[in-house]
Amino acid sequence: MAEALVANSAVGAGWISYERFLRELPEGSHLEWADGKVVEMTPISDTHTRVGTFLINVLSTYIESKGLGRLLYEPFQMKTGPDLPGRSPDIMFVAAENCPRILETYLQGPADLAIEIISPGSQTIDRGEKFYEYEKGGVKEYWILDPQRKRAEFYHLDDEGLYAPMPVGQDGEFTSRELPGCALKVAWLWPGQMPLPLDVLRAWKLI
Repeated sequence: MAEALVANSAVGAGWISYERFLRELPEGSHLEWADGKVVEMTPISDTHTRVGTFLINVLSTYIESKGLGRLLYEPFQMKTGPDLPGRSPDIMFVAAENCPRILETYLQGPADLAIEIISPGSQTIDRGEKFYEYEKGGVKEYWILDPQRKRAEFYHLDDEGLYAPMPVGQDGEFTSRELPGCALKVAWLWPGQMPLPLDVLRAWKLI
């Protein structure tokens, strides 16, 4: 059980390998691995779920229709590098050429795009630890979405391997670099302003 895995990493030597973590991780458990410790993820809110479901619906269709790669989502694991934690982003995009790195239980190496949706209690880690881990691990594009504040931050690795902010147009539209041609209105991300997925797909001329 997940509780036993967390307890075992917190007693005795206080360290378990990532291999053991993956081997003993119960399917569907919301856990991450950092510095040899099993970390329980912050419980998500209903708003978090609504934003995540919306993005999975529209982005998965966009990606599949364009043959761009694969969309993965929490609790699937990502291990960006040997010396970096094993994390479980809310949503990940892996470009077609990198799909061979998708193993049975985790992504070996960085996603091309990682999306974290902030819930109460996760703000510090999403904007802090994960920001620098994803940057160091080579995640090319990182979105941080804060539904409570209706704030979206978009970053892309620059030539020096550091995250640089990506602009949102005056019309409130953001265009991803890693999802070619995908233009997303930021207002779509917030409950109360969120359109039906079918309306988004029509706007993208996918149906």
